Amino acid sequence: MSAPERLLGVDAVSVVLGGRSAVRDASLTVAPGELVGLLGPNGAGKTTLLRAVLGLLSPSAGSVEARGPVGYVPQRHEFAWDFPIDVAGAVLSGRTRTIGWLRRPRAHDRAAADEALELAGLTDLRRRPIGELSGGQRQRVLVARALAAEPRLLLLDEPFTGVDVPTQDLLNDLFGRLAADGRGLLMTTHDLAAAARTCTRVVLLNRTVVAEGGPELLADAEQMLRAFGLDRAVAAASGAEAAA
Repeated sequence: MSAPERLLGVDAVSVVLGGRSAVRDASLTVAPGELVGLLGPNGAGKTTLLRAVLGLLSPSAGSVEARGPVGYVPQRHEFAWDFPIDVAGAVLSGRTRTIGWLRRPRAHDRAAADEALELAGLTDLRRRPIGELSGGQRQRVLVARALAAEPRLLLLDEPFTGVDVPTQDLLNDLFGRLAADGRGLLMTTHDLAAAARTCTRVVLLNRTVVAEGGPELLADAEQMLRAFGLDRAVAAASGAEAAA
């Protein structure tokens, strides 16, 4: 019997930043149809691990294998929202790697961007300057921009931070539909309740992988204590139980 396909394999990866161990011996996988939550306290190495997957950081040990196109949704503050461009242009910029610098987009590029706008519920805002958008609309632009690249694997860095409840609901629905369509998603988040409701699997990270399993893991007080420490573990487990 052949091994199940995986879109992402992170095998015993370590990352050193400024002479300090940021991630140590971390392993995880993402398969088609999975929405994997990567959870841990501030400074646990979640964003560092995503950047190693993207090739923006070189592991000091271990290996990363990603199959197919990869889309990346950064934290909202990392995007230049004062750039003079509209929503459609920002989403189309997600295809820059495919189009090439200083080349005109083709019909397929525009069609992929239009589909991403529709998926993110942004078609009616396509001509709105990005500087005029609300926080939730900006988050949807970042998701659409990543989807315009037609990725099989989507990496999301804290997509729920600072967005309102309707936007959270829209994004949760979208992520579920993408997973059902056979894409793989790896999402860092501090929203334990949302992770308990929407993730097919969760990975607890605190410099290294502490535990992984189904979303019921978030109600396991012992594992949450290992990942988050006493006070945060109690609060996090309580939130996850309430969401179950």
